[in-house]
Amino acid sequence: MSMDKASADCPYPGCFFCVMKEGNPSKRRASILKFFRELPSQDDDGQVLPISGLWNTAMAHPNDPEFIELGIFECMSALIWKGLKNRRWLSHDQNIYIPYYAAHIIGSYTMNMEEFADRAVRAGIIPPLVELLRGRLTWVEQRVAVRALGHLATYASTFPAVASHGEILELSIQLAMSSLEIVYSHFYQYVDRRLSYHCDLLTRGMGGVEMESRKAEEWASQLQCWSLQLINCFAFKPEFLPTICKPEFLAKLPGMWGGLVNENSPAGIGLLRTICHHKLGRGPVAACPGIIEALCNIARSSDDWQYMAIDCLLWLLQDPSTCHKVIEKAVPALVDLAEISSLGDHKKLGDSIVNVLQECIESQGTGRTQINSHVKEEVEELLNSKQRLKWEKNMPKEDLHIKQAAALVVKLEGNSLFSSGNISGAAAKYSEALALCPMRSKKERVVLYSNRAQCHLLLQQPLAAIGDATRALCLHNPVNRHAKSLWRRAQAYDMLGLAKESLLDAILFINECSQSNDPDLSLRQNKVPDYAERLVKKQMRAAWLFREAAIKHGGVQCEGDAGDMCGQETDDSEWETASESEIGNEERDEIGDDICGWENEVERKDKYKKASLKEIKHGYNVQLTEENV
Repeated sequence: MSMDKASADCPYPGCFFCVMKEGNPSKRRASILKFFRELPSQDDDGQVLPISGLWNTAMAHPNDPEFIELGIFECMSALIWKGLKNRRWLSHDQNIYIPYYAAHIIGSYTMNMEEFADRAVRAGIIPPLVELLRGRLTWVEQRVAVRALGHLATYASTFPAVASHGEILELSIQLAMSSLEIVYSHFYQYVDRRLSYHCDLLTRGMGGVEMESRKAEEWASQLQCWSLQLINCFAFKPEFLPTICKPEFLAKLPGMWGGLVNENSPAGIGLLRTICHHKLGRGPVAACPGIIEALCNIARSSDDWQYMAIDCLLWLLQDPSTCHKVIEKAVPALVDLAEISSLGDHKKLGDSIVNVLQECIESQGTGRTQINSHVKEEVEELLNSKQRLKWEKNMPKEDLHIKQAAALVVKLEGNSLFSSGNISGAAAKYSEALALCPMRSKKERVVLYSNRAQCHLLLQQPLAAIGDATRALCLHNPVNRHAKSLWRRAQAYDMLGLAKESLLDAILFINECSQSNDPDLSLRQNKVPDYAERLVKKQMRAAWLFREAAIKHGGVQCEGDAGDMCGQETDDSEWETASESEIGNEERDEIGDDICGWENEVERKDKYKKASLKEIKHGYNVQLTEENV
């Protein structure tokens, strides 16, 4: 690593760090240029030090052109090739770290600037990155290689260079499907076999086995999500859709969600949305019934990418060639979502849903689109409610107050039936109250839908419970933030074995409780209610990213609870129990009596009660009492 001139106080003559301190700009640039040119041909010890310094610089200043102009891409490309071709050099000193750092540096500098990406392609960085993507070294290098290639594929000027390597798309598809299994079997499963440099890279030397495991899960998720991001760039081009839209791959996409460790990535649903945006992609998606069902579940969930699933369903219904294949599954889900106002930047989403559903009804009997009577009735009921809203705008206020009062009377009758154990009768009363309640009385309708959802839960009708809870959440302001409906839907999803959807709702429920002014919901001393704690822990195990890999490869014994297979913590350190948290006194508002999902029906006390064995067995943890919203 020596240069021409030594620094008086540095033990390494002319080292890179001394070069960076050079005060004369011309000398500094000349020295850096020489360093980049000579580094790949040198075999001195300690080469990883300047590379790690460059790695830090690239992450801190990814838009700085200085090193780009002086040949950093050429240097990093040569270092990756050297690691691939010279295993003796790679195993010497700490050189094993260098290909990882080199690929990471390339990815950082091509992340934001298209002109940097152009320069990188001209420097020949794609072929060595492809070799890393193949798995020529380990999954750690695959992760940074797919990251860098994903950045290059984002730009119009550099995508053709990426696409010209035909194997990149196939390799990315295989990596997206196998990444979690690779990381589990090659690192996570056997603690004593973990490569030390992997552990160092994961934790930066700051953590033990537990930290390594947590970071490995995060990196595994990134490996999968970045592979999907790269594939997504190809999916915008119709010529690549036949390669992407293979049934085996499509069927797995809804389950690729990034986990809680990578919630900022749209992952599989993002790719499905890109695929469904093009006619060539919609056919293969519609041909997989499991995908449509999964899209409906995501659309009716509190997933951050909910709107993407809604978009997919709308596009599939609007396409005459796919509408008949998806209509029976898609329409009920969209009817439940029809009163949603907006999701983030997506305004008037409910209106778009209603318009598409109306088109479906109007196209009945034309072409191949046929709607069964039940689905048709659901849509017609929705359209009638929209017409009802228009009529109510012209009604005198006195008439609306009468309707509202009548709905309240019927709802109270429903509450009374519920308290006496007549759950079916209570559900019927809530339906009657919904028919009376003015459409503009959204708060009251939220309560009615949520109450009816709870009745469906107790009647072991989880699909109906999900539908009503979703309607309540769509009506609520803000959307998807009605705590009781979140909890009821979480329980319904649990009954269907949909762990991810149940987990997301349960976590949101806890968040809402922590911010609520309702004394029956607010958490005492920041403690999580025991029933919510149990459900979250259960679903975290069931939705664990490595669960399928652990089942396939074993290595982590399962004793009793299936969650032990995951090898995750089973103590109570993460979630404090609140079995003795006090509930505030009930209050009454003008039309807000909501049946509650937090206390035991027989023993209504001012305490949280632990769930019975029977309740746990049935997959939901507490029965209900009458209370106020």
